[in-house]
Amino acid sequence: MNVLLADDDNALRRVIQFKLQKKGYEVTAVENGEEALKELRKRSFDLLIADIRMPKVDGIQLLEESSGIQPDIKVILMTAYATVPQAVQAVKLGAFDYLTKPFDDDKLFLIIDKAFQFKKLEKENTLLKSQLREWTGSKSIIGVSKAFKEMMSVVEKIAPTDASVLLSGESGTGKEVVARAIHSRSARSGNSFVAINCAAIPRDLIESELFGHEKGAFTGAVKNKKGKFELADAGTLLLDEISELGIDLQAKLLRAIQERVIEPVGSEKSIEVDVRLIATSNVNLRERVASGKFREDLFYRLNVIPIIVPPLRERREDIPILIKEFIRKHGGGQNIKLAPELMKTLREHRWPGNVRELENLIERMTILRSGDVLTGDDLPEDFGALDSVNGNVAENEITNHMTYQEAEEMLVVNALNRFGWNRTKAAKYLNIPRHVLIYRMKKYSITEAARE
Repeated sequence: MNVLLADDDNALRRVIQFKLQKKGYEVTAVENGEEALKELRKRSFDLLIADIRMPKVDGIQLLEESSGIQPDIKVILMTAYATVPQAVQAVKLGAFDYLTKPFDDDKLFLIIDKAFQFKKLEKENTLLKSQLREWTGSKSIIGVSKAFKEMMSVVEKIAPTDASVLLSGESGTGKEVVARAIHSRSARSGNSFVAINCAAIPRDLIESELFGHEKGAFTGAVKNKKGKFELADAGTLLLDEISELGIDLQAKLLRAIQERVIEPVGSEKSIEVDVRLIATSNVNLRERVASGKFREDLFYRLNVIPIIVPPLRERREDIPILIKEFIRKHGGGQNIKLAPELMKTLREHRWPGNVRELENLIERMTILRSGDVLTGDDLPEDFGALDSVNGNVAENEITNHMTYQEAEEMLVVNALNRFGWNRTKAAKYLNIPRHVLIYRMKKYSITEAARE
């Protein structure tokens, strides 16, 4: 720990310096406030110990100026009985504490230890806040798969810039989470992240939501309202499902991007805005451009940095750690685990709803679980129903060259795999009685031990 000691009493200064060095502190000792300020400008110190009464620059002045040079430094003032009121006032101005002369070693080191402990707590608090900001901006941004790492490599590179980003990918892949991760890693992270779902707002209200409106601009506009652009000023604006924005409003959006100005509905006044744009789409915008449903010039304005958020089936290695995170999030602090056969089932599932489907499933299972080890029995009866509707079969598909017996055997195996070899649920899924399923398992010699 580095200590700066300032006192015009040469004898006392040397004694304190000796005692501090004997305790292992690195001490720089000066004879007045001017010399102390010079040292503060040259190097960093953890603690400043200064006498209140010194010529030219006294302890109070040194306290005030040191906070401007090194804001994190802790200051302990030494005072005689006659100047105790000054010392108390100094504490109100930001001094950590004061020592009344004469003082013994125990008192000196008690206050110094308190100062260093307080400084340590401040550092830990700052670190925790930083980690919290990182977590808040990047929740569920976890993964070890190649697809995930490639995506995050691009995120890390482009986040510090102000370039517009177009996030594309299937529904439920976590495009908004990626957008928040970009914001949290940017210089704008201390300002607002504002999101608007372009598909969820009626077309006659979307312009007002984006740009705001003046009182009386339309029926129901009873007061002035700021739009998302203005709310996101100096921050980041996420335009979710940008593909659903009407062609007429696309022109106004393009102007806002190009000129960095907006006009609230019903107003003739232009408002300057500084916004970083991130847009998402779960459809192919190039095809929308080709069909005339999306402006080409707007597409290129948004598509400066294209990022594809991979579907969950392309990052199966991430499923176990995502499950662990979702159990932590929804499990109420309970030590909940998955049986190996259930984990295998979940890793093999096609996840048409992607990460959102996985999180919803884990939340549902943790709430309705019968124990702290989740098994195939905890899977909901409709698990995999969407795959069935879409004609998807987990890992194997029925082909035209199969015999009836081969196709029947595969259907049974797939149903069992889907439900972690829970026969009751597999039978319900196949819409057959349980005893018929067991008969067919015996018929085809289907056992869990031989399923590989």
